[in-house]
Amino acid sequence: MRPDDWHLTEDVDDFLARAGDFLRSRPGPHIMQLTWAERVRKRGAEFFGAEAPLFGSLERAGEVHGTFYLLPPGRLGLSPLSPGQADSLAARLAALGQPPAGVSADHATATAFAEAWQRRTGATPKLRDTQVRLYRLGTLAPPDPMPAGRARVLGERDLDEVIFWCGEFAKAVGEAAPMDADSWAGSRFADKRYTLWETPGGTPVSVAGMNPLIGGQIQVDIVYTPAHLRGRGYAGAVTAEVSRAALAAGARDVVLFADRSNPTSNALYQRLGYRTLTDWSVYGF
Repeated sequence: MRPDDWHLTEDVDDFLARAGDFLRSRPGPHIMQLTWAERVRKRGAEFFGAEAPLFGSLERAGEVHGTFYLLPPGRLGLSPLSPGQADSLAARLAALGQPPAGVSADHATATAFAEAWQRRTGATPKLRDTQVRLYRLGTLAPPDPMPAGRARVLGERDLDEVIFWCGEFAKAVGEAAPMDADSWAGSRFADKRYTLWETPGGTPVSVAGMNPLIGGQIQVDIVYTPAHLRGRGYAGAVTAEVSRAALAAGARDVVLFADRSNPTSNALYQRLGYRTLTDWSVYGF
């Protein structure tokens, strides 16, 4: 593949017209491509400020073989690419003078691009400490028995509660995220639907969210239980309820990410019926 085989555009509609069928053909590995293209389409490129997002599709003989997005300030996300394809993209971006701050993709692709970028620019890649695994739901197997309590879907009137729980999640995972009513609409958390698991007395003890249906697929994101309430089955219950809701909403595929270093959450998702799709890595430059 040659660097010039990459078609670049700042027009997300043009990108989706070219690459949409390719992305939807394998929605699991393309989860981040589909998610961010849809967010840009709905919110508008101006959401990112003066610098517009850049999208690209690798095309030869009328067929798409790979894609990328580059979001301000330099967040590069890739579809699965071969080492040769990753090298051609590194050459194209280096020639453009648009250096990414890092790259996020399945582990093999992220590593191939990081090595190509180092060869072409001299930048030293650093693998981020937190690595994740992408799971796809097979047959849902809810906990049996379920913990006492019930699921409650949060709506527009529950914004303060949603902001609180997302803020607690962000602090727990070390994610810098604005968490107040003024900045909420611009956060990555704003386009999700959230469900709480509550005790019989109505005390919320765990939360799970899910993204909108995109390309026939829904991503479960986030799942969080306060540390002092873990080990009681609450996360399993709320994740099962959200997974069931995703299927009821028409999702053919339901996916989620889990921290690979957390054996408890990985074992939980596997008990619920989730199966490994791929490992995911992030490199910073």
